[in-house]
Order: sequence, then structure tokens, then C-alpha cells
Amino acid sequence: MGKSRARRFRRAPRAPAGPAQQCDGERGPEEEAAAELLEKLQHPSAEVREYACASISKLLQQKHVIPAFVQRDVVRCLGPLLMDHSLAVRETAAGALRNLSACGGFDVCDDMVTNDIMTPLVALLKECSTGLDANQLSPKKCRGMNKNYIEDIANEAINLLWNICECNNTALYIFNKEGCLEAVLHYMKKFATNVDLAISVANCLQAVTEDNPDLLSSFNASAQQILETVMLCPESTMKHILLRTLIAGTIWNIKDTIPPGSLGSTVNAILKIFSESLAIDAGETIIRMNEAEKNRLKLAVEAETGENMSDITESCVLSEDDNMEEIPKGKLRRENDVSDLLPSDKWELKEVTALLTAQQTALEIIVNMCCSEDPSDDEWEELSSSDESDLFMENSYNEGNGLLLSPLCLSDEVNSAFLNNLIPKKILEKTAFPNSVALDICMHNPSWKPLTKKLNAVQCRALTCLQSILLVSDVDCLGGASALQSLAQHLSQLIFSKTELPTDTEFLEAVTSALRALLQTMASKNISQCMTPEQLLALCEAGIQSSNASVRVNVVSILGISGSVLAKGQDTAETLKMIGKFLLEVAMKESSLVVAGEALDALFDVFADGKEAEKAALQIKLLPALKEFQPVFRMRMRKEGKGQYSTDQLCVLDNVKMNLRRFIAYLETLGKTPT
Repeated sequence: MGKSRARRFRRAPRAPAGPAQQCDGERGPEEEAAAELLEKLQHPSAEVREYACASISKLLQQKHVIPAFVQRDVVRCLGPLLMDHSLAVRETAAGALRNLSACGGFDVCDDMVTNDIMTPLVALLKECSTGLDANQLSPKKCRGMNKNYIEDIANEAINLLWNICECNNTALYIFNKEGCLEAVLHYMKKFATNVDLAISVANCLQAVTEDNPDLLSSFNASAQQILETVMLCPESTMKHILLRTLIAGTIWNIKDTIPPGSLGSTVNAILKIFSESLAIDAGETIIRMNEAEKNRLKLAVEAETGENMSDITESCVLSEDDNMEEIPKGKLRRENDVSDLLPSDKWELKEVTALLTAQQTALEIIVNMCCSEDPSDDEWEELSSSDESDLFMENSYNEGNGLLLSPLCLSDEVNSAFLNNLIPKKILEKTAFPNSVALDICMHNPSWKPLTKKLNAVQCRALTCLQSILLVSDVDCLGGASALQSLAQHLSQLIFSKTELPTDTEFLEAVTSALRALLQTMASKNISQCMTPEQLLALCEAGIQSSNASVRVNVVSILGISGSVLAKGQDTAETLKMIGKFLLEVAMKESSLVVAGEALDALFDVFADGKEAEKAALQIKLLPALKEFQPVFRMRMRKEGKGQYSTDQLCVLDNVKMNLRRFIAYLETLGKTPT
């Protein structure tokens, strides 16, 4: 009700599944397998323990299997193996616990902490950190390279730590108390040789630094130097772009530790990284990487065919001389296996995934930057005079005269830093629908199909980012009335470009939130709006059917904003009647009190003033309808208010209830009671 507020993103839990369902009845195959494998964890042979851990790890990726293991204290069985004398057992045990935390949900993570998983995990992290420089390699080879057990164990352990700390405050408290930051940062020093480990560490750091003021004192100059070194690494792979983006997010989380004199240049560096990420065309990258994958697989097939022919020839030669020593076929293949010289499996897919994750992360952090409390004048004093700021301002305007190229007015001092570096044109580009060719590639390739969700997620985050920008900016900084009207046309095209209105809930919430913020800004400055009444009503009729209450709130608010503008015009009574009837029906029939309250609030805005509004209100019998509904609304608030809605929502609803009484009184003074 009233102006929309910017949305703040929290890092999405990696384990969104609900609580584990308890199994009952006879023991099924899952229970039998769980009991047998857990028993093997105590076997004196390290190979048997490793096999059991690996088997458990695979099974735990199936959510329906998790209860069988949880009931048998899988955490207490696997936990001690994190410190097993066999490095292979440590790695597979950590991997199994990682899968349990990632697939089990919040309740399972809570159970893991309750069962003291943090004690062996912290011990393992510190021991691996100490031995990280020992370069402990296994004599076994993986894809032709020596396996570094310490780094691989650390990677599994860091991911486990990340999952648990993201879901459980006690784990976060232990992280702080046990001084885990030093060990975790030590792993980051391997970023030049093991980017996958570094990305895991960066994800963990971003999670543990979010809303964790107790950790800030641990970020001394040495710790900040490590992060700065990573953030400035020049590598251009998509994985390195993701790594820099995550580190930039971590530095934003700990910005309170940065001296005021350095904060301006730090923010400029953060925004430059986000700009780098958002400037890349994900659709074109998918097309290019998919072609690279096809070429790689083609070469692999040709190499395999060549090897088979070589094997046949060798076999023929051997058969001619029975006294010649036979060469094991496996050894022959290893020495001539060209696959060792090719990129690792699915590296192209991993690169695209890293890019899309980086772009989504960057957009989410920008949203949070817009939602942060205004910085003090001292913190931002050097932003306007920073040499980097001037340089990036020049670079951003060289991009061309696109929409929203002017800096945002987040505060008086931050203008020259925020969107000049970010190049808001790139954010706007990300709000468009994904490249159709890239989507087609993903839809027809099973291993690439998950990218469609990531492409759509980037679009939705960009729309939410656009909403936040609109809410914290003034019209001049956004490019003036013409830029806003062009933006309104762009959002309208997103909604109405297809024969049917979009039904995807996440997209609808994002696009209606952006449109709501835009229309608020335009209405406040008396800028004419470009959506027709027919389009507005079509959007609202579709949106009000959504299962998402936020979508319903948005469309009702959009109708209220547009209706209040129409009420000031001429010959709009008929349109206002349609709007009034729609809002009345929503207020009276909506299941959510919040949406019903928003509909009432919209009615107040539409029919507050103007001859056309008075005429329409009289014709739809607005006053008697509201008088009849008033006691119903009060009763609903008494019955449904407590327990179902937050304190903030109840406070707003109380204001609506009071405004309803005042609005009825206002209509009565106008003599609009029907005869």
C-alpha cells in the first residue's frame, strides 16, 4: 500500500527442500541400503570405507532416501571419518555430508549442527589449511594429472561449511568463535592454480559475511589484501569473472571495515567488476560455447576411431610373432590417449554456467546496494573526485546514447560512482527476453537444459534491479521524461509482445514490480503514461489470478496509479468505472488481506479528486458499497490479522482501515449518496 519498496536479496539457500519426511511401515530398499552402508563405515579396510562413503554420497542426492539415513544417525557415522587416516575416505565422507546438507533442507542442516558436525569439520578445515602448501599429491592420476587430495578435500569441506552456515545461525557463531576465517582465506591463496576451490571459498565468504557484524573485526589488513589481490586478477575466463564477482560481493558485505578514505576507490572497483560481468552477451556465449563443445566432441570421436584402428593394426602385428611379448591394451591406450590433451568434460557448459551465475549475483548485489542505508557524507566524500570515477564516467558515456546512461542519485555524493561504472544500459539489456537461438540450443540439449532457468533468472534479477534503480533515483538522473516513456514502452513490450500474457510467477512479479515503480515515478512528475486502459485491465485481470500475492499487489497498485492519473483528465469516467468495479471486486473477494488492503488504497487514490472520478463513483455506487464492506473488513482484520501477517503488514492494514473510514466520510460530504 502506498509506494512500493525496493526488494533486498538474501543469498538463496542452496537446499530449498522441505523437512525430511519420516518413513514408517516395513523396511524398504532405502532402509536396507542405509543400514548396510552405514555398517561398512566401520570396516577396518580404508577401501571399503571409501566405497561406503561414495555410495552414500550418491544415494543422498535422492531426497526420498535422506530420511532413512537421518534416522540412523548418518551425521554421527560420517563425522568422525572427516579425520580418517585415509585421505580418500576424508574426501568421500566430506562429499557425502556436502550432499546431505545441499539436498536435505534447513531441518537436516539443523540436525547436522545439533549432532556436532562442526567439531570435526572445523578440525578438518584447519588441518587442510596447515597442509595446503605441502603439495600432497596422490600417486594415482586423474585425467592424466596427479590428484591433489588436500585441495580436493578442502573443496568438499568448504562447500559443506558454506551450506551449513547459510542455513544455521549456530554454525555461523561457531565459524566466528573458532576463527575459521583465517583458514578459509588461506585456501583463497590457491586461486591462481585452483579456480574451482577459490570459487567455493568465495561463495562461502559471501555467505558468512552477510549480516554478520561479529566477523568484521577479523578482516584485518592482511585479509583485505588477499581479497583485493583476487579481485584484481587479470584472467578472463568465465570462472574468473564469477570469482571476482563473488569477492566483490564479499567486500561490499564488509565495507564497514574499509577506511573512509579508501571506500570510494573500493566501490568503483566493485562496480567495474559488475560492469565487466554484465557487459557479456550470455546468449552469444551459449551459441559460441555450444559450437566449441560440438567441435571438441567431434575431435574426440575422430581420435577414438584412430586409436581403434591403431589397436587393430597392433593386434595383427602381434599375431605374426607368437614369441613377442604382449603389450597390455590398457597401457597402450593410456600412452596414446589424446583425451588427456583435451579440455575437461563439459568445460564449455561450466563456463556458461559460471557466467550466468556471475551475472545473477552481480544484479542481486546491486539491488542490495540500492536498498542499503544511505552512507554518511564522510564515507562517500572522495567518490565525486576520484580519478577512477572520472575515468569510468568517460568510458560509460562512450557506450552511446542509450537509456538511463546518467548516474543514479543514490545520495548527493554517490552520483558519479554508482551507475557510471555500472553502465545501466547493460542492466536494461538484461531485462529483455533471452536469445531465442540460445534458448533453442538449451531446450534440445539435455545437459544444457538447466541453463534456461538461469537465463530467466538473470532477466528477472535485472527487472528487480531496474525497479530498485527507479525507486532511488530522480527523473533527471534517469534521463528525463522521454527516457522514462521509452522504458515504459519496453516494459509493455515484455508483457504484451506475445499472444498470451506471461504466466511465469517469478517473471510476473519482477516485471510488474518494475512497472509499478516506473509508473509511480512518472505519475509523481506528471509524465504522460503510454499504456492504454485496455492493456492495463488485461494485465490486471491476468495478474490477479496469480498464486503469488506480490503479483496481485503489484497489478492492483498499477491500476491505482494509472487510475489516479486518468482521474485528472477529461472524458475518462467510463474507464474509471471499469477500474473502480475491478478494484471493488478485488477488495471484497480477495483471500489475502494485504491484497484487499492494497485494492482499497488504490480506490482511495483513483476516486480522491476530480469531476470524472466523482461521476464514475456515483455511477458504480462506490459509497454504499464501501459502507457495506467496512464492517466486513474490520471483522477480517480481527479474525485473520493475528498470526498470519507481520507487524509491518498489520500496521499498514490499520492505516487502510482508518483511511477507509475517512474516505467514506469524504464521499458523504460530497453528497454522493445515491438517491
